Amino acid sequence: MAEIRSTLDMVMERAARLAAEAPDVPADEVLKEDGMRLAVSYLGGEEPHLLQVLEQQPVEKQSAIRNGMAIALLRNIILPRGQGLSDQTLQSFKGLQELSGNAPDIMSICSELKQILEQYGQHQEQVRQQFDESIMNQLKMQLQQQGMQIDDTMALSPTMHPHYKEEWARVSADLNSQYNQALEQRKQLIAQRFAV
Repeated sequence: MAEIRSTLDMVMERAARLAAEAPDVPADEVLKEDGMRLAVSYLGGEEPHLLQVLEQQPVEKQSAIRNGMAIALLRNIILPRGQGLSDQTLQSFKGLQELSGNAPDIMSICSELKQILEQYGQHQEQVRQQFDESIMNQLKMQLQQQGMQIDDTMALSPTMHPHYKEEWARVSADLNSQYNQALEQRKQLIAQRFAV
């Protein structure tokens, strides 16, 4: 029992040393994190108006909290994974506009972002169709070269191609990269406006 106690004492002493050596987190960083948490609550539907939440904070802390809110909102503006824009993305636009006091430049950039995201969904679908057609043509040519007759009733699928997944992943990554770059440029403008 004495050995267990001494090991526990050693662990506690080491933890105390590490805590003493750890750098202090600046107050602004703590306030930014608070702002980020408040924005996450807003995105989760727990708070109806982000500006009201901000105004409830002490005046001297509002700037850092506002910056944290803007950071969290910007992080939630992402390429859609399915059809249409996510509720969090739409709510992020609304929150950024509200935090800016409906500033025309922020409203304009948010409108551009929304348009880019909607265009992405359409473009992705178009690229997918073209990609699938191209793969189907390759499959038909391969089968014809092997001496098989192809008719319209044959159940061919582009996913039958041995490299379908790898090729689609490459094409999709290229498309995502282009759109993410456009998103990041606009998000950077908003971040500069909020001084984050």
